[in-house]
Amino acid sequence: MSASFDYYRTFYYVAKYKNFTRAATMLLSSQPSVTRSIQNLESELGCRLFIRSRHGVTLTPEGEMLYRYVAPACERILRGEEELGLSLGLHGGAVSVGATETALHCLLLDRLALFQKEHPDVKIRISNGTTAHMLSDLKEGRTDVAVVPTPLQIEKPYSTVRLRPVRSILVGGPRFSALMDKPISLQELIQYPLAGLTEATMSHQFYENFFAAHGLPLNYDIELASADLLLPVVSHNLGLAFMPEDLAAQALSEKRIVSIPLTEEIPNRYICLVRDPSRPLGAAARCLIDMLLADRIG
Repeated sequence: MSASFDYYRTFYYVAKYKNFTRAATMLLSSQPSVTRSIQNLESELGCRLFIRSRHGVTLTPEGEMLYRYVAPACERILRGEEELGLSLGLHGGAVSVGATETALHCLLLDRLALFQKEHPDVKIRISNGTTAHMLSDLKEGRTDVAVVPTPLQIEKPYSTVRLRPVRSILVGGPRFSALMDKPISLQELIQYPLAGLTEATMSHQFYENFFAAHGLPLNYDIELASADLLLPVVSHNLGLAFMPEDLAAQALSEKRIVSIPLTEEIPNRYICLVRDPSRPLGAAARCLIDMLLADRIG
């Protein structure tokens, strides 16, 4: 009887956190995959290892016995990998990240600056583009991970973990200050010039779905290829635009733009970490992933 080490590693994380979802997150896997691994291990060992309930999972007596042996072994292996990575990978290592402008400005630039401060010898390569391009780079092996906002379309074996929510707001230049006094509806918004990203972007799809949910078409008067161009267009009074609140914060504080209340609630988007769990990564990439997962919000 010889079960796969991957099964034991999955067992270790489920037992440690007493939660299948948390274990899946730490393993950069999915909950169904974790459940299958545990079922396969229980089948190979011929006993139940967990008791499942609405409040999580607890170890059976057989599970507790196994955990006493598995935990020290897994922890030593993980510690060995970490020390090897520190000696081989993080000194002169490299990590390659693909990210959209929204992901960079709303999350990743701050995290990468902190990572670089802690690991100055690691070379960070950043690719920037649309969500579709960043996922394509990931699939073709040009990047280790992709950090992109929802909506996104990715199939197995790639895993997706939400890192933080992104709240969007409607903004306009000083010429539209009168709109600050009373919420306007999407129907009323149609009469004003509206700026946004092209149909090739997932941002366009997100807002198209938002308008469609309220029975309205989305028609931009100004279509842009880059999110970085939205702020200059708005601040020059050329049109209104939806923007992540984080991107608009400084311009709002400097009164270069104004926030316009909307009757309908804009759904949150999420910055996500996407990677291929089956692909081996260097120590630098694993360290960055650990940092991003440890800091995730919501």
